[in-house]
Amino acid sequence: MSRIAGAGYVETYSILLKEIAEEADGIAMRYFRSNELHVEKKPDGTAVTPADRAVEEMARSKVAKSGLPLDVLGEEMGGANAKSASKDDRARMIIDPIDGTEEFSRGILVFGTLMAIEQGHEIVAAMVSAPALHSRWWAYRGEGAYRDGKRLHVSNVDKLSNAMVFTTGTGPSKNASDQARIRRLLDASRSSRSFGGFWQHMLVAEGAIEAALDWTSKPWDLAPLGIIVEEAGGRSTNARGERTIYTGQLISTNGRIHDQVLQLLQ
Repeated sequence: MSRIAGAGYVETYSILLKEIAEEADGIAMRYFRSNELHVEKKPDGTAVTPADRAVEEMARSKVAKSGLPLDVLGEEMGGANAKSASKDDRARMIIDPIDGTEEFSRGILVFGTLMAIEQGHEIVAAMVSAPALHSRWWAYRGEGAYRDGKRLHVSNVDKLSNAMVFTTGTGPSKNASDQARIRRLLDASRSSRSFGGFWQHMLVAEGAIEAALDWTSKPWDLAPLGIIVEEAGGRSTNARGERTIYTGQLISTNGRIHDQVLQLLQ
């Protein structure tokens, strides 16, 4: 897979992603739990803050100044082909400047900047930086997945009945059929929590839990998550078993229980 992005892509992209993450952390923590944080509602009802906009503006500026042939798709400022992979060979960064804005705006620690590089219809590099958790995860295709320099491995649990499962819950954003599917999954697991967001997928990659489910998400919510889980030895697909970030769903598992999970979600 490394040849998709060309020779030396790991070093090239890692420098850019780290620089953006460092500055994004600083911006986010300056606003977090501060009187400067003003929350607005976007037309789709989701929250946005000055931190979201500031992080994305900074990231786009750094991409432009890097000289790399990268387009950008971001939550706050958009970009081409938000519903499908890039149509040509030109790479692009996909960024969610503050994933978990609702949590961020309520003073909850679980938020982060999500970044991925997509090229040749593949995510080839990814980084998730969560400054309030003092954690950063990253992966490069074929190079493994890491948290703060420590290589990650998924768990060895091979039965759903012994697994811990995290999901986005069964709230009103999902129809009755989807709610029933998710409840079947939760009922079949040993234990479950409804949390959602990037962190649940990182917990799969770390081997702390066995499965995580996002059901109604955008590409920037999902872009870096699958590669980190895969490089840790797991699997990330939609409910049909397809490796994609463009159908709103992402089911990450340790791989051993993936088919069991998908069967319950059919």
